[in-house]
Amino acid sequence: MREMNMRSIDLNLLVVLDALLEERQVTGAAQRLEMSQPAVSRALQRLRELFSDPLLVRGDDGYDLSTRARHLQPLLKDMLYGVKQMVTPLSFDPARASGNLAFACLDLEATLYLSGIMETLRQQAPGMSLEIQSKPGDYFTSLARGEIHLALSGQEPDFSQDQFHRIEIDNTYSQCVMGADNPLAQGEMTLQRYLAATHGFVSISGRGPAIIDMHLKQMGYQRKVAARLASFFNVPDFCENTDLVFALPKRQVDWLCRNRRLVSRPLPKEIPQPLIHFFLYWHARYHQDPMHRWFRNLVIEQNRRSFPETVGPDLPFSEGLPQPQ
Repeated sequence: MREMNMRSIDLNLLVVLDALLEERQVTGAAQRLEMSQPAVSRALQRLRELFSDPLLVRGDDGYDLSTRARHLQPLLKDMLYGVKQMVTPLSFDPARASGNLAFACLDLEATLYLSGIMETLRQQAPGMSLEIQSKPGDYFTSLARGEIHLALSGQEPDFSQDQFHRIEIDNTYSQCVMGADNPLAQGEMTLQRYLAATHGFVSISGRGPAIIDMHLKQMGYQRKVAARLASFFNVPDFCENTDLVFALPKRQVDWLCRNRRLVSRPLPKEIPQPLIHFFLYWHARYHQDPMHRWFRNLVIEQNRRSFPETVGPDLPFSEGLPQPQ
């Protein structure tokens, strides 16, 4: 049997064939397709050559379908429907949707930036589930592998940045937090008093010094660190009744100070305080996915209401904020 070379087939002919088999005449097919009769006649001739069959044959009441044409008609309908489905934009109906959304962020960031999301999800998409992965890790590798749909992070990828899109959810600066009885809770926060205090810091990755220690080293100073924690949630218990001082993003400090005997104070003015950015990240593979777009818009709009001055535009990573120096 001769093998058909698919590249030699003009798929537009199959649309004409569908109309011809439905109308069973050139005139009707031409009107349906908004083509000229000569153009449809030429297409019919090419189709007859392609299938080595007349396709339309004269009958008592005009034209009828050949045996080959009758065999082709249902197959053609299925094929054209399949092609239409392929090129039709995907749609998403939250009320009828099912599936799991995987989101990665730290515990406190989930509290600050995702509160209320589950309520909305249960109301609008009750068949969907939400998985929040709060264990610190390499979120960008997980995004690249398709293991998670979204990640919220103050960090930035160090590979293939063109794979990712991001939108700024919040920005803030560092603030000191300490127990209400700490001597630093009163008086001017001078660099000398700050350096003389005993400190703790949160290391999410468990590696390397805190950013403030790096700044102090450049200035020729070093502080005394007595506690290194892996979670922001532990900070109040470690400083409320001790002499420890922590420096954390102000948004986190404000939340941690609620209903606790804690005081927040600014850092000494001599210590650099670059703005801390928090981004919602996703991989390019999901950028146009309707379900993904719907869910990330929930997150973006919620945070736009909470922090209207900080939520930024939706941009590919390469077009986002400039890299910190």
